[in-house]
Amino acid sequence: MDIPFILKKTNMKIFKQHAFLIAILFLLCNQNTFGQPSNYPLSVDISVDKELLKSFKEKGRLFIFMSLDSIWEPRTQTWPNPFAKTEIFAKNIDKIDPKKTIKITGDAGWIGTPDWTLKNVPAGEYFVQIVWDQNVDESTIDEPGNIYSEKKRITVNKPQNLSFILNQKIKSRMIDDHPLVRMVELRSDTLSGWWGKNMFLKASVLLPHNYDGTKEYPIRYNVAGYGGRYDRINELLRNKEFMNWWVSGEAPGIINVFLDGEGPFGDSYQMDSENSGPYGYSLVKELIPHIEREYRGTQSSTYRFVDGCSTGGWVSLGLQLYYPDMFNGAFSYSPDAIAFENYQLINIYRDENAFINEYGYERPVMRETSGEPMLSLRDFIQNENVLGSSNTYLNSGMQFSAHAALYSPKGDNGLPKPLFDPVTGKIDRKVAEHWKKYDFKLYAQKNWTELGPKLKEKIYVWMGDMDHFYLNTGTREFDSFLKTTKNPTSDAIIEYSAMEGHCSQYSDQKVLLQIQERIKSINKK
Repeated sequence: MDIPFILKKTNMKIFKQHAFLIAILFLLCNQNTFGQPSNYPLSVDISVDKELLKSFKEKGRLFIFMSLDSIWEPRTQTWPNPFAKTEIFAKNIDKIDPKKTIKITGDAGWIGTPDWTLKNVPAGEYFVQIVWDQNVDESTIDEPGNIYSEKKRITVNKPQNLSFILNQKIKSRMIDDHPLVRMVELRSDTLSGWWGKNMFLKASVLLPHNYDGTKEYPIRYNVAGYGGRYDRINELLRNKEFMNWWVSGEAPGIINVFLDGEGPFGDSYQMDSENSGPYGYSLVKELIPHIEREYRGTQSSTYRFVDGCSTGGWVSLGLQLYYPDMFNGAFSYSPDAIAFENYQLINIYRDENAFINEYGYERPVMRETSGEPMLSLRDFIQNENVLGSSNTYLNSGMQFSAHAALYSPKGDNGLPKPLFDPVTGKIDRKVAEHWKKYDFKLYAQKNWTELGPKLKEKIYVWMGDMDHFYLNTGTREFDSFLKTTKNPTSDAIIEYSAMEGHCSQYSDQKVLLQIQERIKSINKK
């Protein structure tokens, strides 16, 4: 689980004020003045720019984004965001003639996030954007090759017809040029055989200052927050403070590898899956050996480490648990739920419904660090239902899509079997049993006699006790088990910070210094 970009990059108090003013204006606009109706039908005409006709594909999923916020492009708000309220409508279209105007009228076949449709849009001001998702090779709509319109400000105060031109195309990913950076792209024989088509593993590499290709180096494998791609290395390259430190000679001489999170149903979680295929095997048997032959000068696991935050926190801890001899230290921050008795706030083995708790209340999925709920799980899942071409979260490419792909058995029509119903939230007990294979607490309990000795001095976990996504509860459950272990007694370090939220204490520099201390400890032996 990864906190939305808008919350990480913007002062929350400013956004609260901003959202409050928007809400007041929205309510005023919706007043039923002098008995006039306050909801209006919209129709939309969409044309394709002639420059994009050659690359336009006739089959895809059409999205209409309607946002109350003027700052962001509506199409970027695919995560439900309480501060930049954006409603999404979507519809699969099997055949479009791009030379003709696409006419959208009524609400037949459309699925949306709000409780209103395009036939009765509440009065107010919106920022609207159209997206044509035609890239079926990648899992989300923000992928190269997809086409979209510029955002348009509209005022809804009467029935009207809107016109948009699909004239923008998402460009291919590029990594910034730098003498210490390398791009890795490897065809995976294992995944290609599993899927029956060419499948590639990607990563980016940041080499240490004064890199010498004849020397052996420690290596760090970084796993991103949810859906993070290999081109996130650009963020570090554009961070002057970090790069000044990295090339100063003060930074440790460690190779950094930034793994790619993309998988068929969203983030692959770098683990084997009945739905996505053998991503764990491909990582440890294909990608890592390839990278280390090219850049590291050794295949030794003594100085091989893994880290990450959020989804990356779960994956880094999981790789250390499931491949204990492959890595010699995991640095896990704010990991996704690692014990499913506390799958955020759901006990998947006991609860009947994911959306409603045992007291009859809507279950939240996100909160402020003060404890104030911000978003319900029902609304979060409906957002994913709209993003998925199946009209369910099962192939939305987002968080719960990836969880279903990783933890669940195969279901119908090539989709994972859902833990809970996409509309009602009812939990399937048989699927819950299947999820046990990736319940870290149960896995460690079952295998502790063999696993425990291999984990000595290798586990570090940090968690904010007011994690935005209630992930601290699962970490506490796992920690409670570790405190009971014997033969051997666990020496895992699990730290909690009061009133801290999701990933608030994570940074690349901090982890690199932690790895440096781990290396010193190894060298003393």
